Amino acid sequence: MPLGEHCFPVTRSLAVGMSWVLYKGRASSALRALPVQGTLWNTVLRSLCPSATMVGLKPPEVPPPAAVKFVSAGMAGCIADLFTFPLDTAKVRLQIQGEVRIPRTISSVEYRGVLGTLSTMVRTEGARSLYSGLVAGLQRQMSFASIRIGLYDSVKQLYTPKGTENTGMVVRLLAGCTTGAVAVTCAQPTDVVKVRFQASGALSDSARRYSGTMDAYRTIAREEGFRGLWRGTLPNIARNAIINCGELVTYDLLKDALLRAQLMTDNVPCHFVAAFGAGFCATVVASPVDVVKTRYMNASPGQYRNALSCLLALLMQDGPAGLYKGFVPSFLRLGSWNVVMFVSYEQLQRAMVLARPALA
Repeated sequence: MPLGEHCFPVTRSLAVGMSWVLYKGRASSALRALPVQGTLWNTVLRSLCPSATMVGLKPPEVPPPAAVKFVSAGMAGCIADLFTFPLDTAKVRLQIQGEVRIPRTISSVEYRGVLGTLSTMVRTEGARSLYSGLVAGLQRQMSFASIRIGLYDSVKQLYTPKGTENTGMVVRLLAGCTTGAVAVTCAQPTDVVKVRFQASGALSDSARRYSGTMDAYRTIAREEGFRGLWRGTLPNIARNAIINCGELVTYDLLKDALLRAQLMTDNVPCHFVAAFGAGFCATVVASPVDVVKTRYMNASPGQYRNALSCLLALLMQDGPAGLYKGFVPSFLRLGSWNVVMFVSYEQLQRAMVLARPALA
């Protein structure tokens, strides 16, 4: 059969379809109704404009392996930290304000609000102070986010009974608590060093305890023992178990709900909405534990007997409102961190899956 006879049915169908589009203004329903040599117009449309309804990389047909998720989560955590680290530093300064071990004088610096804290830090300490402790923060994310987020799906599958199609809420919560606890246990020294650097920025150069990240690890181990590197592990485990349940589980549930209701497709806008909701839920439930964790980890040896005594001292000094000190920067930081991290995480997974055949 000549080439023209092959093409004529397609051309005729296109002409009819475009006329219907101009008449009704509904491209998808009109074109899908027209067969082309036994081929559905869905396939033709996807081949002609594969990115018409997709923002970002297309989801892979086969789920990414655990190793890809592990590496992608660590990289996404680092990307999110680079964008949001100043907000995290402001949160730490506001949380420890009132108990920081700085000699209080009339000219002592006071922080007011997120923007006020950031501007005060830049004015009194320089712009570099906003990223004080970044090295330890990136080290933390490469170990912490990789385990907490990258292994979440694998642990969730491990806890899911065989033959079960839908994953229940209890399984999701157990998976979040498990990966959060394991991640904290492995990455706690990096978190201690990060908080110490963020809190010590207001000190003079002569009063600062550490000259660098590696010096901080060595100094803490020498002066406080190896237990000093794991200071605040229990409150941090509690914090991250709560955050994982409020963050990962919420993201998981919101994303599933949006996809099941067909309100959104599995692309960047869907990940953005789910991540923003997850960040808000995580901040609300985890802020009290976060305040106690930050104060306890920044405390000098002997200042508090344990995390409970730190909590009691906080309540006696500031009352229940003290548990939500730094809530606004916490939400700004955790909300934006979640958006950047989850969007990056989803896209990095897909990019690595696409790159694997090319690298093989």
